[in-house]
Amino acid sequence: MSQFKFSCPHCQQHLQADEQFSGKQIQCPACNHLITVPLSPAKLAEGHKTVQSGKTWDTFLPKQKPKT
Repeated sequence: MSQFKFSCPHCQQHLQADEQFSGKQIQCPACNHLITVPLSPAKLAEGHKTVQSGKTWDTFLPKQKPKT
């Protein structure tokens, strides 16, 4: 996997990610904001323009059954 570098848009922390995370949301390890990983240079060169959106941390939390 190819890695690329980018900065957090909130705190400017320098980050590095694998191409597989392009367009996905992560939590910045420095400021804890939920950010979208930009498209990797390789995906931009291929002409990809879509990013995964609509995902929040709630998306990944298991749903709890109501107590009866």
